[in-house]
Amino acid sequence: MWSVDEWCAAFVGALFVFSSTQKLIDWRGWLNQSAELGVPRRLAAVVAPLEGLVGIGLVTQVWSRSLLFVSLVMLVCFTTLIASLLARGRRPACACFGAARSRPISWWTVARNVAFVGVNLVALLGTSS
Repeated sequence: MWSVDEWCAAFVGALFVFSSTQKLIDWRGWLNQSAELGVPRRLAAVVAPLEGLVGIGLVTQVWSRSLLFVSLVMLVCFTTLIASLLARGRRPACACFGAARSRPISWWTVARNVAFVGVNLVALLGTSS
């Protein structure tokens, strides 16, 4: 039976795998929408594959504190970017889960991501080195 931290790690992993897959399916849409968010193209090109690799590691439980730390940093960066855009009055479409599922960012997007950060923290704090 999995512990709470293992379930949380698997949830974050599934989230990352889904997000990565959707971005890779519509690669051009992802790159275009990430540019609207202000993400440099080279960085955007790394995000989707990295999400996939991290997600697979977390879902398959071939994970460590390092992968959980990477996913946490990514989630915090995503959330910070979205909050900073909203604070400046900008609401570009977010391709968080692929361009086909995009909607303008909102404070709901920030709240959702903060919840994801919380789940990630539960997983990270519950793991042993």
